Amino acid sequence: MIIVSGFLHVDPDERAAYLAACRPVIEAARRTAGCLDFHLSADPVVASRINVYEQWESVEAVEAFRGAGPSDDQGASVRDAAVYQHEIRSSVRL
Repeated sequence: MIIVSGFLHVDPDERAAYLAACRPVIEAARRTAGCLDFHLSADPVVASRINVYEQWESVEAVEAFRGAGPSDDQGASVRDAAVYQHEIRSSVRL
C-alpha cells in the first residue's frame, strides 16, 4: 500500500478557490483503479495550509494517475510544499 501525505501552503485568500479547483482532480482520483482514498483539506489552524492524504494500492496506481502532475495554475499558487510517498508493508484496521 502507498500513502501520500503532507501539506501545501497557498495564499490564505486563495485557499478556498484552490481547493474548489482541485475538486475535479479529487473526484477523478477516487474513480481511478487502485485509489483507496484521496483528499485535500483546509487545515483548521493554519490559514495557508492544505493537508494532503492519498491511499493507493500500489506505486503503479499512483504513477498512472499522477501523470504530469498539477496544472501550471495550481503549481503557481503553491508557496511551499512538503509531500511524501510512503510504502506501507502492513496495516491493521482499528
